Amino acid sequence: MKLVVTVGMPGSGKDELVEVAHAMGLATLKMGDLVRDETRRRGLPLTNTHVARVANEEREKHGPGIWAQRALPKLTETRMLVDGCRSDSEVTVFRHHFGDLFVLGIFSSPEHRYDRMMKRGRGDDGQGLQEFFDRDRRELKWGIGNAFALADGMLINEGSLAEFRAAGRRILEEILERDD
Repeated sequence: MKLVVTVGMPGSGKDELVEVAHAMGLATLKMGDLVRDETRRRGLPLTNTHVARVANEEREKHGPGIWAQRALPKLTETRMLVDGCRSDSEVTVFRHHFGDLFVLGIFSSPEHRYDRMMKRGRGDDGQGLQEFFDRDRRELKWGIGNAFALADGMLINEGSLAEFRAAGRRILEEILERDD
């Protein structure tokens, strides 16, 4: 199995890369959907505060790799993209279970990420600059910087959406060719 796992701060372009992967015929799994599903299961609205609390509570109760562990049964295709790894512990879970793993870091500056998040208006993105920075600090506390340091490759998202999509397609094609 060829597994590509993305790591990137909120608003860096991970959702857009998922769309590129879909267009290429790759199966995908968004780790954030696992957290949002658990938040809904608890009857909580999908706000930044509730989603963050659920993600954190589960990590504290079951360990920092819990969301990767919960993703494993859903990874059934021979080639998949898993979106949104948040810690080196999650990278370790995936590396332990999949020999053919490529961790792809997606970088975008805080200014670009903030602008994108305010435009997309997803409920768990929060409201305003303070919540943006609070979310960044929380993600860093979970170990996203450590996961980023373990990346096998990097995709920079500082230009237009069309440029990012083209670069995303190129890098995914290169990663998947290594499998052949």
